[in-house]
Amino acid sequence: MAKIKITQVRSTIKRPLDQKRTITALGLGKINKTVEVENTPQIAGMVKKVSHLVSVTE
Repeated sequence: MAKIKITQVRSTIKRPLDQKRTITALGLGKINKTVEVENTPQIAGMVKKVSHLVSVTE
């Protein structure tokens, strides 16, 4: 599987609890923090859920 870089670009303040937990599960939590993860269907679903808070690069 290919690796993707996920960077948090917006804050989770005033966001629903499920979105906050998704950001935490991805290993993020602060703006401009970047993680590199395998692109699995589970990760893709999590990214889609919080796509307005993160930036993704291949």
